[in-house]
Order: sequence, then structure tokens, then C-alpha cells
Amino acid sequence: MIPDVIDRRLTTQMAAQRLGISDRQCRRLLARYREDGPLGMTSRRRGKSSNNQLPQGLAAYALNIIRERYNDFGPTLACEKLAEVHGVHISKETVRKLMTQASLWVPRKQRAPKIQQPRYRRACAGELIQIDGCDHHWFENRATRGYIEMHGKPLALYSDKASVFRINNKNATGGEGETQFGRAMHELNIQTICAETSAAKGRVERAHLTLQDRLVKELRLQGISTMESANAFAEEFMNDYNRRFSKAPRQEFDVHRELDVDDDLDMVFTWREARRVSKSLTVQYDKVLYLIEDNEFSRRAIGKYIDVWHYPDGHKELRLNGVSLPYSTYDKLSEIDQGAIVDNKRLGRALEMAQLVQAERDNNRSQSVPSGDGPSRRRKAPTTKKSQRSLDQDDMFNALVKLQTRAEEIFGERNQK
Repeated sequence: MIPDVIDRRLTTQMAAQRLGISDRQCRRLLARYREDGPLGMTSRRRGKSSNNQLPQGLAAYALNIIRERYNDFGPTLACEKLAEVHGVHISKETVRKLMTQASLWVPRKQRAPKIQQPRYRRACAGELIQIDGCDHHWFENRATRGYIEMHGKPLALYSDKASVFRINNKNATGGEGETQFGRAMHELNIQTICAETSAAKGRVERAHLTLQDRLVKELRLQGISTMESANAFAEEFMNDYNRRFSKAPRQEFDVHRELDVDDDLDMVFTWREARRVSKSLTVQYDKVLYLIEDNEFSRRAIGKYIDVWHYPDGHKELRLNGVSLPYSTYDKLSEIDQGAIVDNKRLGRALEMAQLVQAERDNNRSQSVPSGDGPSRRRKAPTTKKSQRSLDQDDMFNALVKLQTRAEEIFGERNQK
């Protein structure tokens, strides 16, 4: 490439682009080629020690200290102790390399895989129930409640570390240290245990794989394609599945506990979130403004946090210290009914313009709250619409342009007539 530049078949810029270097570096190489020939292309640091090379004997000195005092330490901790106690300042990766070469540390990739030994099943039914989260709504969000109503309360539930069962965000500010599921289980006096590895709960993982394979094919063989028919067939399928794959416990005693008198499952399985009451006695939840009835007790909630209870059937309650507060709603996503526009021309045009602006608004409810019996709120594709607060003057101007275009079309047709 450099000889082509000397013979003027290429410019330095073209040669630099092909070599992937800067034009200035290409000119340096050109000068060295003219001065020393092809040998000038080799690196001038060849044969010289690296600038980052450790002083002679320092690596051996550090390794001797590690062998004598820190042979069971990890590289990071050993590096810290070398610097703090012995005044030996080297990087932790250098310490890691020295310890690996001296067989004092085994990199994670070279370690033998941890063997998960099988464990005996629990002796009694209801002692430990393995559960697993799934995106598929097999039982329309009724799985946990339906199990408790049918069998009673188990002693413990064994799950993975999914965010449904535990709070994984170390900096989380809400939830009082537990998820909605964890709070419900705590109220029912059911212990929740999270497995450290997926292999620890392999039985339920394999059971789900079997279900997701067998159930789909059974539904196809039965010609079932509706939710109602599938729910009716579920009981027959589960009986057949348990007959084939269930294992009898070693002891016949069932440790499931009956529901207590004060165990109201409707209240336990509510979705609860805290909201702060404004000075005008309003709270906002799921893009709906709740107007709390003005009375002496409600005024105590001003500036405080109250609980919004979202019940499985969709209705909501605002609670202050366990007492329900009466309220009315103001839906921020309500649409203007074009049929309700009065004969006043100016008012009609203003409402029509507002309707065009609302067409650009994102009307999706919050994805962090349950959808109830409605469709899933997960967005499968990013929306191009805006939130209520993001609507600005540009949207008003675009709506005005559309109105003007409509007016021109209408008046144009009249003039032609």
C-alpha cells in the first residue's frame, strides 16, 4: 500500500482509509519507508520492555506474600490487602493472573460444574408446593386463589427469583420490601422460599414443559379452540395427567390448612399501591383522577399516602388506615363525543379540534397494574402516540391544519355546485 503511495497510484488519504489508520499515521509510515525501506514498517518498540511492566522481582515478592498469608483469598481481596498492609500496589487483574499461574485461584470458566444432587420429596402433601411463573394465562389470573380454595393453605411455596415473587431491585423505594404476591402470601401466613438455581426446582420446570406440550396437543385432538371449552376440558385433563404422573406422598397426612374465618380472599388478592392525596382531595391511579368526597375524615388524608385497592373484578377502593373513602372519578382518557356538539359554530369547531388532538394521545392504561378480565396491557410494539402531558403546540397546530383542510374541501365542493 505504501509503495503505491510513493508511485502516486494512491493518495495518503485513500491508503489510510484502506489500512484503517489516520492520514497523519499514514504520512509517518511513508516517511519511515523512504528512510529505512520495508524494515522501517516494523514497530519501533520491538525488543523493548513494556511501559506497564512490573519492576523486576515485584511479582515474585507479591506472590510469596499471597502464598504465606492470603492463599485462600480471592484476587480482589488479596489485591486490597497487598496495598493496605504491605504497600504493594498492583492491579487486581495482575494478582488474578499471578494466582492463576500459581494454582492458587481457578477461573470461573475452568471450574467443575456444581452437581445438583436429587432430594427426597416432602413427606406430606401441602408441605412445600413448587410454583413457577408463566406468561400464558392458563387460568385467567385465578391459579393461586383457585388452588387455595380447593386444597387449603400450604405451609410454604417454592419459587424462583422472578420479580413476581421477590423484589430484585436493590434500590426499590416502594412495596415495603415485598411484592404484591409476597404481601398476599404473608397475610395468609404462607411462607415463600426462592430457589437459588433453576435446577433446585426442576420438578415444576419439567412439569410445565410436559403441560405445554401435552395440553396443546390434547386441545387440538379435542377440537377445542375457545377459552370456555378449554376451561371445561381442564378438569378432565388434570385428572388424567395426575393419574399418569402423580407421585403419592410417603405419609397420608395432609398439612394443608383450612382458610380462617377472617381470610377474605377478595381482599387478600387485591393489587395495592400507595398514592398521595393532594390539597384538593384528589389522587391519580392508572390515568384516572379520583375525587375524594369532602368530609372531616377525608381531610385528614391531605398530604398523606393512602392505599388504592384494585380488586380482581376491577372495582377499586381508596383506604385510609383501613377505612374506605367515598369518591367519584374523572377519567383523563375520556373522549369527546362528536355527536354531543351543539349548534354553536365556534364551540363545535373548538370541540372538533380537541377531538383531533385527542386522536394523537396514547390511551393505553398503565402496564404496572393488573388488567383484570381485559386483554393484556403489554405493548407488543412501541406506540407513536403521546401521553397527555406530552401534547404541545405542534399538535394543536397540526389539528388546526387538518380542520382548515377539511373546511377547504367542504367549501370547494359547495363552490363547484
